[in-house]
Amino acid sequence: MYISQNYSYAILRPLQQVIRAHGGEVKWFLQGDEVNPDFLAADESQLLTVDAIRQWRPHAAFAPANIMPTFFPGKKVAVFHGFDAGKLNSRGKNDHFTIRGCFDLYCTQGPNTTEPFTQLAQQHGFFRVRETGWSMLDPLFSPTPNNLYSSADSRPTLLICSTFSKRLSLAPVLVEHIKELRDSGKYRILVQFHPKMSADIVAQYKAMQNDSLSFVETDNVIPLLQAADVMLCDTSSILLMFLLLRRPVVTFNNQAPAAHLLNVTDATQVEAVIDQALTRPPELMANIESFCQQLHPYQDGRSSERVLAATNDLIISDGAELKAKPLNLLRQFKMRKKLAYWRW
Repeated sequence: MYISQNYSYAILRPLQQVIRAHGGEVKWFLQGDEVNPDFLAADESQLLTVDAIRQWRPHAAFAPANIMPTFFPGKKVAVFHGFDAGKLNSRGKNDHFTIRGCFDLYCTQGPNTTEPFTQLAQQHGFFRVRETGWSMLDPLFSPTPNNLYSSADSRPTLLICSTFSKRLSLAPVLVEHIKELRDSGKYRILVQFHPKMSADIVAQYKAMQNDSLSFVETDNVIPLLQAADVMLCDTSSILLMFLLLRRPVVTFNNQAPAAHLLNVTDATQVEAVIDQALTRPPELMANIESFCQQLHPYQDGRSSERVLAATNDLIISDGAELKAKPLNLLRQFKMRKKLAYWRW
């Protein structure tokens, strides 16, 4: 399990559980300073060096990331760190579908990502695509026992989430409006931001905490999502996970507004639209259902089993039909430099 962010633990642990249940062994490699080893459980084992990985010789390496070192042993499997939220890079392209030459297998989440990746597989020829659903969501469709974020509070629970990008984030723009939502006393408000959010913004929202607003830091957002009635978000992909619970999302200046969202461009309208969302308008709910069938049609909690089956099939067949991956010398040089690993 190759990770570089704390939220990746929750993405890969359902897969770890299935691998172990089938008699397999799992080890973790934590890359960089933004992932905290303290989140490793007592029964989880960490490999500390690239040499240790090479000596252990894993059959497969799973990454919820856009890139990973191709000099690691085993088949490289992409399991994604989130959904395609329609974010565009500075060149106006969607990074979700950028092929960087690192993976042998992409385990896609639903038809709206499977089809583009299948076309890219036909174009490039060096990786497979299998629609499996997303391993992180296996626990989403079962109640979390003793959920810390549930409450006997009779007020509707509003979950506010935001991406870290200054260009896209609602957090700096809506500070005063969110204070007004808090002071209205109408909602129980939970606030959770992307781990890369500016420390200054995080400090502002932490200072806003009272009986109506709590700031949450967690490596597992699923219990948080399950505890909320409605979400206020921007263009963060977390809103797509919330939609899969068949609950409404109000977005502020979303980059890809559509019928399954209630998008707001005027900050003064946020409260009114949140109240509208809480009525669960039938047309909106029908649009959410239709969208979810394209995004992630699986509600059986068995996506990790499908990921493992697709990976085992690749290992057994050795991907005989696949071309060799491109060398990508510059990217591999950067990865080797980052990991301080220069052996062939």
